[in-house]
Amino acid sequence: MADEREDLMVGEEVSSGEAGDAWYPPSRRDFSVLRQLVSKDFKLKYRRSVLGVVWSVLNPLLMMVVMAIVFTQMMRGADDSIPNFPLYLIIGNTAFTMMSDATNAGLRSIIDAAPLLKKVRINRKVFPVEKVLFSCLNYLLSMIAVALVMAYYRWTPTLHVLWFPVFLAFFIAFCVGLSMLLATASVFFRDVIHLWGVVLTAWTYATPLFYSINILPGWLQSLERLNPMYLFVTFLRRILLWRVEPGLDVVLGCGACALVMLAVGWLVFRRNEHKFILYI
Repeated sequence: MADEREDLMVGEEVSSGEAGDAWYPPSRRDFSVLRQLVSKDFKLKYRRSVLGVVWSVLNPLLMMVVMAIVFTQMMRGADDSIPNFPLYLIIGNTAFTMMSDATNAGLRSIIDAAPLLKKVRINRKVFPVEKVLFSCLNYLLSMIAVALVMAYYRWTPTLHVLWFPVFLAFFIAFCVGLSMLLATASVFFRDVIHLWGVVLTAWTYATPLFYSINILPGWLQSLERLNPMYLFVTFLRRILLWRVEPGLDVVLGCGACALVMLAVGWLVFRRNEHKFILYI
């Protein structure tokens, strides 16, 4: 019942916007819908939870502790160049979790919004975008856990942390494009919903989250640099863990991945969105 009331509120606001397009521009209407949808998802995620948003901080911390216990001896022995293995772990895992959560929710965004899309006219792009923004909100909360780990190990951030907004802008653009692409594919091919979980599992192990790229043979290291998540995680680790400039190669690589994925996702979504109503 709560979900239906939230959908009805969103639908009513969109309907009122449709009735007065002359004074209510689409960009403002879309922003209002995005705000309501993010608020709805936030309430649903933490409803009936005793700790509430604290879980966004506790979860990455607990995962870091478990993985540090499991991998510390093995991985530290394999590569001593990692200065702080727990921080190395949590920086990579939180970033990858944002992408995973955003795309898992984004690929179902149009299908799950079917009741609303059948009732009112609404910009369909807001649904995958909203899922990414909600995942970004949770990611920013999880960065509190990263800050706590840095404080515990007395790992003082430097001015290189000012690169974080650049990283986040590229990362959001990449996730939005990928979510739009997956959302479109899942409308026409439901198997994508199940296959994406397998892809994410393989992508997790293909990305140096709990191991160093230095333990890989040379040809695999070269191949790894084509992995977008390796570039994004490296960007973040350089400014937070190694406290250096992200490097022109990494910045350009992340920017290229973000722009290409956003362009591809947006074009595929735009070309096919008029047919969504026939398949949802």
